[in-house]
Amino acid sequence: MENIENTLKQRLSGRELKEFNRIYYGTEVIEELEVNVSSRVRSKENNFSLAAYSFDAIKEEIRKPNKVRLGLIQHSIVYSTDNTVHDQRQAIFDKIRPIIEVAASEGVRILCLQETWPMPFFLCTKEKNKWADFAESAVDGPSTLFLSKLAKKYEMVIVSPILESDSAEWWNTAVVIDEEGNYLGKHRKNHLPSVGSFSETAYYAPGNTGHPVFKTKYANIAVNICYGRHHALNWLMFAENGAQIVFNPSATVTDFGQSFWDIEARNAAIANSFFTCSINRVGTEEFTVKNETKTRTYYGSSYVTAPDGCRTPCLPNEKDGLLITEIDLNLCRQVKDKWGFRMTARLDMYAKEINESVESKIAFC
Repeated sequence: MENIENTLKQRLSGRELKEFNRIYYGTEVIEELEVNVSSRVRSKENNFSLAAYSFDAIKEEIRKPNKVRLGLIQHSIVYSTDNTVHDQRQAIFDKIRPIIEVAASEGVRILCLQETWPMPFFLCTKEKNKWADFAESAVDGPSTLFLSKLAKKYEMVIVSPILESDSAEWWNTAVVIDEEGNYLGKHRKNHLPSVGSFSETAYYAPGNTGHPVFKTKYANIAVNICYGRHHALNWLMFAENGAQIVFNPSATVTDFGQSFWDIEARNAAIANSFFTCSINRVGTEEFTVKNETKTRTYYGSSYVTAPDGCRTPCLPNEKDGLLITEIDLNLCRQVKDKWGFRMTARLDMYAKEINESVESKIAFC
């Protein structure tokens, strides 16, 4: 089954389809964007799905619309994991380049890739040294250098999640490159899972960058990496620091949270009055460990949610894809004014009670 959403839509029409859309997507009519014929041709030539939607805000008397186009890329690896690091990485670069070129031709100004996009997600192997060459500098590593040229060429802000190495440690990091191709900053993954084959603490350290919000030319953006989406306060802090858009680059397998993939980022968008962008890789990755084959399959399904809870359809579960979404940032303020979540928040009360709870537990220990 390519996508359960498409299956349902094929079986519904008229009033039933509108009612499905109202409940499932938050709007009766999904606004699709027209894309260039050349983009459709290139997507077929390079075997990736291309979808484009828009979210409108109410027209205001004083403020002009503040529209920006976002791009999310989900993809599989190219070569098997027993190939050299250089060949694996370069093959992914070659795959991603035409997708970014299509995004640029459609006016995308902020683009985000999936978690550790230039490599297989080897964390199920319980091996570290074998994969050390995938770790790179956030400032001038091969992924940053590759994307910096494209960012400058197309005046595009690019979020590049990588496996970062510095002098002392590995980190699961999202690098932000500005529209002039410069390194703008980075965010290191705050929350590391230790569930089943996901035991990331054995590979890299919990993030130490807090909750940075990057003030780019086009919008204030933040990055909540993968497992961080399960933590409501993680989303909240990005909102407190002024984020208008929060990207959630992920590497999530079918037996880990697929049932609530469509829910968490959507809830976060509603609760915090910002746009959320969920990206998940696709394909099956196989690793040979002591003559045993370990396999992970990812389910894609990338999507965008607006502050009012409306969301786009997902990209397919099993195919590379580019999701383009045109948003109006004015919607963030409009939703805040309408629903009053920020105005009615009791953060002082929560902070006080959390501190008291922590102090009592420390005293008990």
